[in-house]
Amino acid sequence: MVAGLALKIAVAIIAAVLLAAAAAQASIVFAPLALAIFIIAIVWPLQHWLQGRMPKLLALAITIVVTVAVCLTFASLVAWGFGRVARSLVADAPRYQALYDAMVTWLDSHGVSVAGLWAEHFNVAWLLRATQHIAGRVHTTLSFWLIALIYLILGLLEVDDMRRKIEALDNREAARMLLDGSVATAEKFRKYMLVRTQMSALTGLLVGVFAWITGLPFAIEWGVIAFALNYIPFIGPFIATLFPTLLAMTQFDSWQTVLGVFVCLNIIQFVVGSYIEPRVSGSILSISPLVVLFAVFFWTFLWGLFGSFIGVPIALAILSFSRQHPSSRWLADLLGGPEQTKTRKI
Repeated sequence: MVAGLALKIAVAIIAAVLLAAAAAQASIVFAPLALAIFIIAIVWPLQHWLQGRMPKLLALAITIVVTVAVCLTFASLVAWGFGRVARSLVADAPRYQALYDAMVTWLDSHGVSVAGLWAEHFNVAWLLRATQHIAGRVHTTLSFWLIALIYLILGLLEVDDMRRKIEALDNREAARMLLDGSVATAEKFRKYMLVRTQMSALTGLLVGVFAWITGLPFAIEWGVIAFALNYIPFIGPFIATLFPTLLAMTQFDSWQTVLGVFVCLNIIQFVVGSYIEPRVSGSILSISPLVVLFAVFFWTFLWGLFGSFIGVPIALAILSFSRQHPSSRWLADLLGGPEQTKTRKI
């Protein structure tokens, strides 16, 4: 019996590794598909409501137009905020280089030899180029979005047909798991985006107000950047506190003031993310912080910037489907929160 259990565990590990390798190698196919499924789960209530009042194709057209408009608006805000801040950082490059050189000199004078090694391989110009590259990755390739849009259109057209096919399966247990798992996953996706948007808006507002009160330039832009980056757990909030601190280094003469800016921004992120958000989301999105961190870094490793955004929804989907069968329910109980008993249609 022990040998059989060990064999099952080994097979499961091998299967997981192979799936991860396939997801990484075929990211151009799987990443847009994951995005399309995520969006379908979110916008399906609108599509379903419209289908009951007008022809299906017209309802689809309206849903697609609304979805694309929201995505373009969000992308435009992000591009505007990052663009203005990036131009300022580039313009202040000599001042950052001077600050960096002074820091290296101070470290060398105190016997920190590693500073010289960093001075040979690192400078502010490199940092600015890396920052611009990261900002450019916010806008993924045109092919990625076109493939995701095609998946989205076809998926919205086939939701009802897919449900009927699942309901007609001879294996009633498999049909129940697929339907209930899909309902639970879609509900969690919508709740996740609602809570994440609310908390992102609150974070952006608090960061913008704080920047305005302290006299930090680009207060509105910092609020927009904090709003956008808050959709990426852990990594996004840290970056949203790091960039304003870099700007503060050229605006304030006292290092205590710069440190105070960094600390206050992190307090805002901590209070919203660790205190307010759990109380707003409730038990339906309760998930181990370790799982969240692993999901973010794992999917970032596989799919880059997009993976850092979709990692948590994928973890929510895995836990939702794991809860549908007794043999895997332990995983959801261990890594997730208590499941609400009510169910809704997708």
